[in-house]
Amino acid sequence: MSLKALLLQPKTLEKRLGTAQARRKALHNSPDTNAYRLCNAAGDDLEGLTIDRFADVLVVSLYEDIGNLEPELLECIAAIYQPKSIYLKRRPKEARVVSNTQRSELAPEAAAWGVDTPEIVVLENGIRFLIRPGTDLSVGVFLDMRDTRAWLRQHIGEARVLNCFSYTCGFGVAASLGSSSRVVNLDLSRKVLNWGQENYRLNGLAPKDMDFISGDSFEWFKRFERRGDTFDAIILDPPSFATSKTSRFSASSNYDQLVYQAVQSLETGGLLLACCNHAKLSRLQFKKAIQTGLQNANRGYNLLKSLSQSSLDFPVLDTEEAPLKVFTFEIL
Repeated sequence: MSLKALLLQPKTLEKRLGTAQARRKALHNSPDTNAYRLCNAAGDDLEGLTIDRFADVLVVSLYEDIGNLEPELLECIAAIYQPKSIYLKRRPKEARVVSNTQRSELAPEAAAWGVDTPEIVVLENGIRFLIRPGTDLSVGVFLDMRDTRAWLRQHIGEARVLNCFSYTCGFGVAASLGSSSRVVNLDLSRKVLNWGQENYRLNGLAPKDMDFISGDSFEWFKRFERRGDTFDAIILDPPSFATSKTSRFSASSNYDQLVYQAVQSLETGGLLLACCNHAKLSRLQFKKAIQTGLQNANRGYNLLKSLSQSSLDFPVLDTEEAPLKVFTFEIL
């Protein structure tokens, strides 16, 4: 049933939202996690709708145009979840290519319901993250990576880490709290790297400017190789599509090349953590792309762990594959 049709049956909508809430009881009761997904579209029988919780602020994403029924939906959500604020994100299929002039319509800066909350600090397994709910379509942390961040923190040891496509440095914070000896965070955007430094400070870490590099990952791989810089672990978490001044990247077409370039600077016995959230790239295809990159680089490997989004708050239909795919390899 479409979201618009569901809104014409308010009792059914309320019941499904309540069922989604009950499914996440363990997270509701967690003392060290207050940031997670409350509703995961079709996985919760709520096609076209996701709801993310950030403490007492909700971020509602619409993947279907429901027109003048938006206020009705927000009132229903507010009645069930009792938030302080609700922010709205409209996510048409072409959202990644819309012009900046349309961004204010897709992701309004002000709260759509309740009081404006420009910033809020949340907890994920005890890690603090700064969230800006009115900032564009992404608000500061990708909740589906919770289990992967926890795994990294537990297993990274004292490795020297290169965190590529770092965004606000969630993996960097997790690795640093897990006793990593050094983490270099690399991203095209200086703005999100500055945000990442704020996340470091929130967790009692002292960020060093030299470890927050703004630039294209492919260009920096070449620079690291020329300089002989190596790492014990490399994290690859690129967007499905990206464009810089010097390159274009598509996860479905270029992930093998990304792996090939990255492992030139990875020590023998090092860790490669490769992530992809492109729904049209299957888990098998993604794994093969990683293996192709490693084979082209003449590097042996052992698969250590396969990870994905938590089924607790990111359920998917039995007939579908989870979009998030994560593989960790020991590189020989």
